[in-house]
Amino acid sequence: MMNNLSSATEFCLLGFPGSQELHHILFAIFFFFYSATLMGNTVIIMIVCVDKRLWSPMYFFLGHLSALEILVTTIIVPVMLWGLLLPGIQTISLAACVTQLFLYLAVGTTEFALLGAMAVDRYVAVCNPLRYNIIMNSHTCIWVVIVSWVFGFLSEIWPVYATFQFTFCKSNLLDHFFCDRGQLLKLSCGDTLFTEFVLFLMAVVIIIGSLAPTIVSYTYIISTILKIPTASGRRKAFSTCASHFIFVVIGYGSCLFLFVKPKQTQAAEYNKIVSLFISVVTPFLNPFIFTLRNDKVKEALRDGMKRCCRLVKD
Repeated sequence: MMNNLSSATEFCLLGFPGSQELHHILFAIFFFFYSATLMGNTVIIMIVCVDKRLWSPMYFFLGHLSALEILVTTIIVPVMLWGLLLPGIQTISLAACVTQLFLYLAVGTTEFALLGAMAVDRYVAVCNPLRYNIIMNSHTCIWVVIVSWVFGFLSEIWPVYATFQFTFCKSNLLDHFFCDRGQLLKLSCGDTLFTEFVLFLMAVVIIIGSLAPTIVSYTYIISTILKIPTASGRRKAFSTCASHFIFVVIGYGSCLFLFVKPKQTQAAEYNKIVSLFISVVTPFLNPFIFTLRNDKVKEALRDGMKRCCRLVKD
């Protein structure tokens, strides 16, 4: 605990409750998820870069999405794993806490922007296929990605700045496995109500704002697919969008539960579960979602594995 005249210069992450044996089991589970996430998303990035069959806007965006998944899990999971190995309470400096929170929010916002762009890409592919190559040309795709990254990082400067303007004098114990904004605001001695309301509005604008083009795009996509006379044609058209749609439901669903709420300082256990889903489960599922339902990616993977086997034999 701290006196009322001082502010925390470092924080203690309480992480997960339980015995050291339980922590070792959790470490093994999360290390497996993290390793598989790095491997799976790296493979996607590599085949998108190498295989000419995947040199299209959809897979260009997918490569950047995989890079974002690697980043979001790397920002959180290594710190969490280190905390599970330590016998005592894990500490993190104020500067490291600021950096972690900013990168986590910035990468997440970039991902939302990119998912919205991917939905529009699928709309053009299904609803306006004859003009697809003209509209979604390489110049457009590069600018979409640049704008997504720049918007993601610029939009989170003020929220993080506002969070750390408070004096954290109640305690320096964070009941989380990373520097969660809600738990940080709990430690503040000042009135955080107005700041929480502004942060809530910004979360609404960012998440709902990027979700809107997704909803509109899929409304038109579904309408167009239903007009296709043959069942095989409808299946083929929907298969190009199914992976993105599944990822949107998982990604937006979990983030809506975590960020779009008037009260940032909600129950720590609830925050931990949803944060685990965002930073561990979703990045782990990404390679499976975009490969198991995509014939082109599966073909590229098979060909890549064959080339690797030939190189090993030679």
